[in-house]
Amino acid sequence: MSIKGKDIRNIAVIGHSGEGKTSVCEAILFNGKSTDRLGKVTEGNTVTDCDEQEIARKMSISLSTAYTMWDGVKLNLLDVPGFYDFEGEENEALRAAGGALIVTSATGSVSVGAEKAIDKCLKNKIPMVLFINGMDKENADYKGTVAALTEKYAGKIAPIQIPLMEGNKMVGYVNALKETCYHFADEAKKQPVPIPEELKSTLSQMQANLTETAAENDEALLDKYFEEGQLSKDEIIHGIRKGIYNVNTIPVMAGSALQNRGIINLMDEIVKYMPSAEERREILATSPDTNDLVGVTCDESAPFAAQVFKTIVDPFVGKLNIMKVFRGCLKTGSTVYNATTEKTERISQIYLLKGKKQEPVSELSAGDIGAVSKLNATNTGDTLCDESAKIKFDPIHFPRPVLSMAIYAEKKGDEDKIFQGLNKLAEEDYSFAVTKNKETGETLISGQGETHLDVINKKLKAKFNVSALLKTPKIAYRETIRKTVEAEGKHKKQSGGHGQYGHCKVRFEPFDGEFEFAEEVVGGSVPKQYIPAVEKGLIECLPNGVLAGYPVTGLRAVLYDGSYHDVDSSEMAFKLAAALAFKEGLKNAKPVLLEPIMKLRIAIPEAYLGDIMGDMNKRRGRILGIDMMEGLQVVNAEAPQAEIQKYATDLRSMTQGRGKFTAELVRYEEVPAPEAEKIIKAREAEKEQ
Repeated sequence: MSIKGKDIRNIAVIGHSGEGKTSVCEAILFNGKSTDRLGKVTEGNTVTDCDEQEIARKMSISLSTAYTMWDGVKLNLLDVPGFYDFEGEENEALRAAGGALIVTSATGSVSVGAEKAIDKCLKNKIPMVLFINGMDKENADYKGTVAALTEKYAGKIAPIQIPLMEGNKMVGYVNALKETCYHFADEAKKQPVPIPEELKSTLSQMQANLTETAAENDEALLDKYFEEGQLSKDEIIHGIRKGIYNVNTIPVMAGSALQNRGIINLMDEIVKYMPSAEERREILATSPDTNDLVGVTCDESAPFAAQVFKTIVDPFVGKLNIMKVFRGCLKTGSTVYNATTEKTERISQIYLLKGKKQEPVSELSAGDIGAVSKLNATNTGDTLCDESAKIKFDPIHFPRPVLSMAIYAEKKGDEDKIFQGLNKLAEEDYSFAVTKNKETGETLISGQGETHLDVINKKLKAKFNVSALLKTPKIAYRETIRKTVEAEGKHKKQSGGHGQYGHCKVRFEPFDGEFEFAEEVVGGSVPKQYIPAVEKGLIECLPNGVLAGYPVTGLRAVLYDGSYHDVDSSEMAFKLAAALAFKEGLKNAKPVLLEPIMKLRIAIPEAYLGDIMGDMNKRRGRILGIDMMEGLQVVNAEAPQAEIQKYATDLRSMTQGRGKFTAELVRYEEVPAPEAEKIIKAREAEKEQ
């Protein structure tokens, strides 16, 4: 029997790395009796950090789902990695979630991860609740943290409890909405204790604030509040719920996930205040037949529609697609239509997930989250629906890769295995890409940062048993000429029997395009049948320039004269003659190195503007202008690719993770002489090796 949407809360657990999101999930699962022991990240035995790399690194690296029951309500938890490199996982989770639980530490400040999580929820209108974790630590600063949050998000932060402190430790709380006080020792038994006298004035101030917050979220309540100066407890709760739903109010609670303190209160409030799957605002989809927008509500009697928000590829188990059912009901044995790939799929088995544990079920109802195995043509972001009511959800946005590394097989002959493994991993993670650089011949993997690429490399070893090395990618330099010259090439060989004779005179000129060949031969000094051989000989020389062996571009070659021998001339002889002319001519035509220039868009808070601009100048960059976008300064700049290969890492450390950038190739430019010398020397050393 599947659960109804009104009894489901889909909660993405997000925030800064290391603030205790996985520990909060673990405590919730333990309290709901979904697990019989309270696991610890440090011991590698939590439900949601189940990948061997997560256990080794003691941090989440991919989105994991689990569920528990609480007060007759199903809590679907989406445990999201907090580290910057895994932003794609957060985007997947927020597509499926109806609300967010933002976990932050009691440090007296707002961490970058919490700030980014709150901003993203505000932008995407996702209801949220804030949990201040780590209240068992010696230096925990609850008041300072609430003050910092209130200053940053004025008018939105609504603390609904007062921590009971003994020394620096939180031992219980006063719930301002229920007007009850609990000690943690009695929390599970729900046995209230009297409210301490010294907290009563703080409590009445908090209640007054909550009453105002509730009134501001509802016109009728606001009128009543003006007239009577107060609201009933139920009216306050209604106003707060409305504020949370409309993302105008962010309730704040506190506790310690490691000690499982304050978590039961948090679970109660999630059940009470966070919107159910049924209450979430309708999501828009498109009809593939008419291209019209369709509003999708959580109605289990409507035709089936779901979106895959996460794919797990396991070499032993196969592919597992995790999905959120937005409407209707999915049943085992049914056939569904993939509106993204336009193929039909048969549903063989549906699972509920608790980390890596799979529980088979026969159906999945509107509002719920589950997984399906053995689908052939279905990947992350795809829409599955009833064939009689086709709709297509918007794709999930993934950040563009910002850091590339060249990947090499540790053992000769493993290249194909690496490529196959990487392509399988790319099905699991859309925020990284595998490409082949035609100019350098290297296979590149591109992702969100050094940790991301390191994780992918280690997954290759763990899942596909193939070892690879990551190296800084080669830059695809090019060579060109700056001066027009004439050169001749003569290939002459005499040995017993037929000799070889080819002679051509070629003019080399700078040119706007890549390469052009022309001929101005008069009087048949080079017979017509040998002219294509001269062109071919020159084209074969283009990949290896005379300066450092880089491809030559921006060259026009004009064959204007030459000579031939009736017996000894051949196509091969003229090809070789052309190659001699190429080498001779280019040496004297003022050859120069060209480097790729990238166009950058760097989005940063204003405080970092000076640092970023100064740093760009050090990288031989040029600032083209500054725009404003969503409260951020966007610096438009250009810089040589060689100077920004590790820019993703550097920008992160300069802006404490608040900066973002994109880069794309715009053109090639001449390398300054001192830099060119270094490149040529390095290239020579490489050839010697």
